[in-house]
Amino acid sequence: MDDRALIRQTIRTVPDWPTPGVQFRDITPLLQNPKVFRVLIDQFVHRYFDQRPGAVAGLDARGFIIGSVLAYELNIGFIPIRKKGKLPYATVAESYELEYGSATVEMHTDAVQPGDRVLLIDDLIATGGTMMAGKRLLERLGAVVIEGAAIVDLPELGGAAKLRASGLQLFTLVSFEGH
Repeated sequence: MDDRALIRQTIRTVPDWPTPGVQFRDITPLLQNPKVFRVLIDQFVHRYFDQRPGAVAGLDARGFIIGSVLAYELNIGFIPIRKKGKLPYATVAESYELEYGSATVEMHTDAVQPGDRVLLIDDLIATGGTMMAGKRLLERLGAVVIEGAAIVDLPELGGAAKLRASGLQLFTLVSFEGH
């Protein structure tokens, strides 16, 4: 079995969570199995080793898991992009629309310098709102987002298409049709 098939097979689908009709794609089994976790991280390491980003920015919260390990493996810094109110220092914020309502993410104002090359990562792309907000934050501080990356793409929700239309290069390991 190839690596991407192993990753896809290990992701658990939880029907009707958090609401009826939703097929939740749960990545926690990827993290629980040390062999599969290594395979997962290696997929990203091999992709970005020669691209040499200056930092990895991870989106709250599962993007922290993958992003921090990837940053460690690439020997570069990690930037947390958190939900509003969670960072203790001066922040810059970006709000975005959710399916029902809105949310805000923040990062420290000194997290990047103009011209820094940053990889933006999360576990999953659904509507693309969180990743778009992270991209805007990084760019507002002058960083260059070299690519957005995620384990899973849910193409029917349109997020990946929206992100690509904004000019963001995107890399995902697996996709699942349906919600």
